[in-house]
Amino acid sequence: MQQITNTILMVRPVAFRMNEQTAVNNYYQKVLEDLLPETVQTKAQQEFDVYVEKLRAIGINVVVIQDTKEPDTPDSIFPNNWISFHENGNVGLYPMYAENRRHERREDVLIELEKAGYHIENIVDYTSAEEEDIFLEGTGSLLLDRVNRKAYCALSPRADEELFIEFCEDFEYSPVIFTANQTVNGERKAIYHTNVMMCLAETFAVICLECIDDKKERENVKKHLKQDGKEIIVITEAQVNNFAGNMLQVKGTNDEPFLIMSAAAHQSLTKSQVQAIEKHCKIVSSSLDTIEACGGGSARCMMAEVFLPKK
Repeated sequence: MQQITNTILMVRPVAFRMNEQTAVNNYYQKVLEDLLPETVQTKAQQEFDVYVEKLRAIGINVVVIQDTKEPDTPDSIFPNNWISFHENGNVGLYPMYAENRRHERREDVLIELEKAGYHIENIVDYTSAEEEDIFLEGTGSLLLDRVNRKAYCALSPRADEELFIEFCEDFEYSPVIFTANQTVNGERKAIYHTNVMMCLAETFAVICLECIDDKKERENVKKHLKQDGKEIIVITEAQVNNFAGNMLQVKGTNDEPFLIMSAAAHQSLTKSQVQAIEKHCKIVSSSLDTIEACGGGSARCMMAEVFLPKK
């Protein structure tokens, strides 16, 4: 089992904008009132293209899928929420909170991967849960420790506990469940995705412990990370607001590990946090300002990790 991969699936946007349907519980989204919709899309595409170039430059195999104009999928740039790939050839398909995000699930994405030489054994489809208003948004909601077979999940309107446990049974993970909150206008509200406040790498974890209000839950998460020999690098809620939790470790040339994040996340880190990360791997960052502001997601959300076996 491997924790990190060198193959990433990304979707290049054609009609990116702030998705009004996700803004109800994604408190990181902002309206960029001084920008025309076409400008937002152009900027997002430029940020996307530079980001892909940076990943390819360090030896990461990026499979880029072009989005389509129809149906309307403003958040298609975040494929990790609807699909996950596993070393045994299994693929997970997930139920999505926003109705217009459900159109992002495209069979041709699987066909493209098969054409590229990947083997798909079995599709585990949870999408019928949408009919009961039950959601679990892929590796946005689930943080997988693939080596130690643990799945971390911060419960929220987009991460249902029972469905998460069902996923753990199907994919053979032990569940680590908690609630992560952020302060919105003086109130504590659930963070919409686990991967905004936590990143699991091979030998370390970046996590905002102050988001986990319940002391027992917080200690339990720490216990699991320590048990598995991961150095815990703590970030603050202010840094989470700059997407410092939304990072992903990947493998480049000669299997060298890199931690990928946005420029805003990178700039928000303190010198000692950067040093702590760089003991484990190099950092690669790219400016994703428009995507972060309108999409309320960042570098990690844009990458669906491909662990499928080659044919």
